Amino acid sequence: MQQPIAGYHRDEENHWVAKLACGHNQHVRHDPPWQNRPWVETAQGRESMLGHLLNCKKCDEGAPPDNQDEVRKS
Repeated sequence: MQQPIAGYHRDEENHWVAKLACGHNQHVRHDPPWQNRPWVETAQGRESMLGHLLNCKKCDEGAPPDNQDEVRKS
């Protein structure tokens, strides 16, 4: 199911994670050639992708929202 990016944070390993409007989190790594997301490396790039739709597999599976209390904001 397509869900818009509502914000970002970094995980415990300092990787960028998108917070989706549905309440799920999804990593958004720039790891060429497997994942080509250079926009995630700058604040301007991340801001430009707010509202962009990502496929949320957790929604497809009917998973509950991720625990936002454990999220470290950046």
